[in-house]
Amino acid sequence: MKLLEGKKCLVLGVLNDKSIAWGIVQEMANQGAELCMTYLGEAGQKRVIPLAEKLGCKYTLPCDVSNEEDMDKLFADIEAKWGKLDCMVHSLAFSDKNELKGRFSNTSMKNFEMAMNISCYSLIGLSRRARPLMVKAGGGSIITMTYYGSEKVIPHYNVMGVAKAALEATVRYLAVDLGQDNIRVNAISSGPVKTMAAAGIGDFNYMLKYNELNCPLKRNVTIEENGKTAIYLLSDMSSSVTGEILHMDGGYHVVGMKDPTTENIEIPKETVENIEASKEISENTKKPKKI
Repeated sequence: MKLLEGKKCLVLGVLNDKSIAWGIVQEMANQGAELCMTYLGEAGQKRVIPLAEKLGCKYTLPCDVSNEEDMDKLFADIEAKWGKLDCMVHSLAFSDKNELKGRFSNTSMKNFEMAMNISCYSLIGLSRRARPLMVKAGGGSIITMTYYGSEKVIPHYNVMGVAKAALEATVRYLAVDLGQDNIRVNAISSGPVKTMAAAGIGDFNYMLKYNELNCPLKRNVTIEENGKTAIYLLSDMSSSVTGEILHMDGGYHVVGMKDPTTENIEIPKETVENIEASKEISENTKKPKKI
């Protein structure tokens, strides 16, 4: 029997066939899940529906998680169609890409609020609405996606590191809150993957290469591996696992310094220019003003 056979599953966050959520939803389909996939706006609809059709999924719904009414409509539709919900995948995050460059202290209030709302609060809002449907199913499993930038400072990750740290704390609090309903909540901390979302992170290719050279397995992870890890957390194979941040990064999170046996990689030109610009600004602020 397939691991998700007969399970009603909601997946939020598929952008295209390179996204981590796509790797997850493909494996869910392979394991027999009955799927509902969401999209954002007309552009999202045009991308997601053809992908859903590839999996034989005919159930797609719009949802903007920054809009409470959209989330209400999403779960009202699912309740009307399925009457219950077994699994939910939250693979959502957002920041103005211009604020993933330069100094973290330049983070604007507007982008901070937006990043926290979409990347973190949305998990709370979605879980609150999913709870009654999962109770009807006798319990359920919720997973979200995070990254090591929540634990340690990663250049150019900036406000997303703070949002992911908040997301991980949210996983723990939700795990305790929903555990009495037999609902498990966990997160996958994936290594870097070249996705559309990652393209907004400055020097991402450098990050990708550095991770490959210095993680114990000496390679980067794939969206397919994210899919297999998600199946473990969504299925009964992890029936006593909740509140976990499961690192799926080739072991990078255990490394304390650069592997001295690996090659050195050139610092990107853009980074050098940003460093020089920051130094210049700092020097100018130190100079006494003429009166």
